[in-house]
Amino acid sequence: MKELNNIFEKFLKKESLFKSKKVLQAVHIPREINHRDEQITQIANILSPTLRIEKPSNIFIYGKTGTGKTLSVRYVAEQMTTLADNKKIPLKIIYINCKLKKVADTEYRLVAQLAREFGKEIPPTGLPTEEVYNIFFKAIGEEKRIIILVLDEIDWLVKKAGDELIYNLTRINSELKNSQITIVGISNDLIFSNNLDPRVKSSLSEEEVIFPPYNAVQLQSILRKRAVEAFKEGVLKEGVIPKCAAYAAREHGDARRALELLRVAGEIAERKGKEEITLHDIDDAEDTIERDRIIEIVKNQPKQFQATLYSILLNKDNSKNKFIQTGDVYDTYRQLCNKTGLRSLTQRRVSDIIAELDMLGIINAKVISKGRFGRTREINLILPTSIELKVKKILEDDLFG
Repeated sequence: MKELNNIFEKFLKKESLFKSKKVLQAVHIPREINHRDEQITQIANILSPTLRIEKPSNIFIYGKTGTGKTLSVRYVAEQMTTLADNKKIPLKIIYINCKLKKVADTEYRLVAQLAREFGKEIPPTGLPTEEVYNIFFKAIGEEKRIIILVLDEIDWLVKKAGDELIYNLTRINSELKNSQITIVGISNDLIFSNNLDPRVKSSLSEEEVIFPPYNAVQLQSILRKRAVEAFKEGVLKEGVIPKCAAYAAREHGDARRALELLRVAGEIAERKGKEEITLHDIDDAEDTIERDRIIEIVKNQPKQFQATLYSILLNKDNSKNKFIQTGDVYDTYRQLCNKTGLRSLTQRRVSDIIAELDMLGIINAKVISKGRFGRTREINLILPTSIELKVKKILEDDLFG
């Protein structure tokens, strides 16, 4: 298409607003991590015995999204790996994001992935799980070394594979003669460990490190340092960084979201052919990110959540009232279960799902009293109209596809 060629040619001729866009991406590890000295020092102190080929305690690290947990752990791991390589210390650090599908969504897949880290070829399926464990044990026991296993989003692993897997990993050392393994679990779920089997919790949480949210001043400081490396001089209009920080501070001090806002605002300004990034671009970036966030949430929800949300959408289409009643949603939900072959949950469980959808910011569910008739929820769908149809299509594809 000629039109596409014109778009690409025009883009190549334009002067970019960015010097280095990767500086604003979550995977970028800066030379210096601000406002996390206490946590980084704590992690380094706990893990430092590995440099004397001694097993340190397992660590459980938690804090809300975008508080620097993964960044700090990867920063410490990078420094330790460099030192270990220089001094010929037999240290191996393995990082696994447990949210990645086909890597850590079953016990088999996770242990198979760990075995592959030591050069063992494991088929995606087919072997008994016990045999995969044996291959992994044999691989790590071949020589003397200390292994640090970082399980990021460990709560997702437990949701998918159960906490018995964590217990097995924490007990591995009793079966090893040469190597020793330490687990570093990272979670955004602040109460995740409360739901673990007590023996798993005590094995995993030998040491705990808490990451508090950033405040608006700290977020501004982080953004200013990254912006110097990310953008050409004079590109950011006055007030852009404070506004980014204010948006992110409102979202529980999420530095990742602040950096994403700044990056997306720059991309939007470039697409408009502008030479500066303005406050209006930040507003547009916020709208874009919010749409993407909602779509990602909807895609990743279990079928029961999707069925409940789809029932709310159907009731909204059929209702002349502003609010939707829980009872009407449940009736629609049961009919939907019959059509799709889903097992129907109790009304109380569906009510719990509605409360969780409220927490995710997709609906607004207000509890009202009906006197002697008990309580109900008045549900108001707060999805932006621009993505409502897209969400409905995703739900239909997943439920009926």
